Amino acid sequence: MHEHVMTVKTKQRVEFCDITAQVNEFLQQERAGDGCLLLFVPHTTAAVTVNEGADPSVRSDLAAFLEKLVPRTGDYMHAEGNSDAHIKASLLGSSLYLPVKNGKLALGFWQAVFFVEFDGPRMRRLHLQFLS
Repeated sequence: MHEHVMTVKTKQRVEFCDITAQVNEFLQQERAGDGCLLLFVPHTTAAVTVNEGADPSVRSDLAAFLEKLVPRTGDYMHAEGNSDAHIKASLLGSSLYLPVKNGKLALGFWQAVFFVEFDGPRMRRLHLQFLS
């Protein structure tokens, strides 16, 4: 089992960061073959997801939909003012388990891996574990 902690610096409150290249770089450095990659976000206001990476409007549409579904301001009890970020992160999830083939993510043609920030800008961590 190979572990790595990747740093992600976000620049906006809500941001979909395409991390596919960095994840594949980690797999190359580890000389990974076939197996699985576990990605885990150790934060309660950020998430990871797989979606289309070719058209940036998909990310904008996702962010806009999540904002309509869970508005930034609402009748929330959490005192920090970021309840929406906690809820959105829970909806997308804190982990992914992805197939690796020949040392590279086995994604669909249009797919990319995104680190999703809901309470930025911040310096974040992402844990990666390759399982052969």
